Amino acid sequence: MRCVVANWKMNLASGEAKSFCEDLLVHMGPEPESEVGIAPPYTLLHLVSSLVRTKGLRVFGQNGHAEAKGAFTGEISMPQLRDAGCSGVILGHSERRQFFGETDAALAKKIKAAWQWDLLPLLCIGESLAQRDADQTLAVLGQQLSILAETGPGPLWVAYEPVWAIGTGRRAEAAQVLEAHAFIRAELNRLLPETGSQVPILYGGSVTPESFPELLGIPEVAGGLVGGASLDPGKFAELVKQAG
Repeated sequence: MRCVVANWKMNLASGEAKSFCEDLLVHMGPEPESEVGIAPPYTLLHLVSSLVRTKGLRVFGQNGHAEAKGAFTGEISMPQLRDAGCSGVILGHSERRQFFGETDAALAKKIKAAWQWDLLPLLCIGESLAQRDADQTLAVLGQQLSILAETGPGPLWVAYEPVWAIGTGRRAEAAQVLEAHAFIRAELNRLLPETGSQVPILYGGSVTPESFPELLGIPEVAGGLVGGASLDPGKFAELVKQAG
C-alpha cells in the first residue's frame, strides 16, 4: 500500500485551505489508488474534512493529547480530533520532540489513546545530524520504535524523517534511506511479529515531485510525509499520482 500525507504545519488560513482543496481535487482527478491524507492546523480540520471526505482522503491531526479531556490548556484530545473529522493523527514529529519536549513515554500513551478513539497513528521517527555523524542512527531509531513493545499491535503507519533533511532541501542518499527503512522493517517485525510486516513505512524530508520517484523505488519505502511541497496543490497532486 502506498501512502502520501501532507503536513501543513502552521500554514494556511481558511480561504487558502479551501482553494487548495478545490484545486487538489481537480488536479488529482479520480479517486486515487494510494492512501492520501492531509494534516491541517486544528482550526481547519472541520473545513478540510468537509471538502475532501467524498474523495476518500484521510484527515490527520498534527498532534493529540493522551487524555480524553481535562485541564490541559492549548492541547487537543483524540475525541476532539475525531469530532473534527479526523481519521488519523501524526505523533512524534521531530518538531514536537525538538521544540516541545515530546518523549517516547508520552508517545506510547498517545498511540494507545489514538487507538481508543479509532484514529490511525502516524508515528514519526528520525535522527539528528549530530546523531548520524556519531553513527547513532540505528540506535536512535531502535529507541524510538521500542515504545511499540509497550503499546502492542494496532493500526499504525511509521514515517522515517531524518531531522537534518526536513525543510532544508537536503534528503538522505538512497543507500541511507535503504538502510534505515530495512532496519525499521526488521524492528517492526521483531516488536510486532503478527502485524509488523504490514505497517507502511513512509519517508519524510524534503520530498518533492523530482525526488519522489527514486524514493518509491527503494525497498520498504511505502510513500511520503510531505512538508513544503504539500502547500502547493499541483505539486502535491503530482506526488499522489506518482504514488499510484
